[in-house]
Amino acid sequence: MAATRYRRFLKLCEEWPVEETKRQRDLGVFLRQRVAQAYLCDTFIPFQIADPETCDRMYESLVRIHTNYYKNKYPRLKDTSFTGVTVEDCKMILATDILKQMEDMKKGPWKKLREKFYAKKPEEDSK
Repeated sequence: MAATRYRRFLKLCEEWPVEETKRQRDLGVFLRQRVAQAYLCDTFIPFQIADPETCDRMYESLVRIHTNYYKNKYPRLKDTSFTGVTVEDCKMILATDILKQMEDMKKGPWKKLREKFYAKKPEEDSK
């Protein structure tokens, strides 16, 4: 029975998309890591689950998220929020590169200068 659960989770991991714009913050990547950790851990007997009911509930919840169950069950009139921002704009704003740029913009001028002039270059470390 545990092997069946494992195969179901593997199938879900294969179907779950990975967003390259959210490096190290993507739900698909996190899901793959957790499944590998739970089922392939050396600390317990492989494919043995302590609480099968909880495991089944987690799987069903993840399937509902993956298939957009609630989005389809409760359709929205518009694809924007109260601010008028679209889904595509939100995805762009939440991309890892954009968030890094925003963090850099928050730094003050003195901190930027200090980082620019005091940052060690790789060739200096090898000397």
